[in-house]
Amino acid sequence: MNASYVGLFAGLILGIVAVTGGFLAFLGVAALGALGLIVGLIVEGRLDISGITGAERRRR
Repeated sequence: MNASYVGLFAGLILGIVAVTGGFLAFLGVAALGALGLIVGLIVEGRLDISGITGAERRRR
């Protein structure tokens, strides 16, 4: 899936939440989406958190 489509989909979902749930629901969904993005990047190996955790990551 193209990054443009993912961004469009995320924007549509956030728009629907903002209209139906209000501003606090919008902020909650946006925060959880950002958290999901960070976890996804860590799992894919595109974000290195070894400096924060102090753990050495094995090279593949």
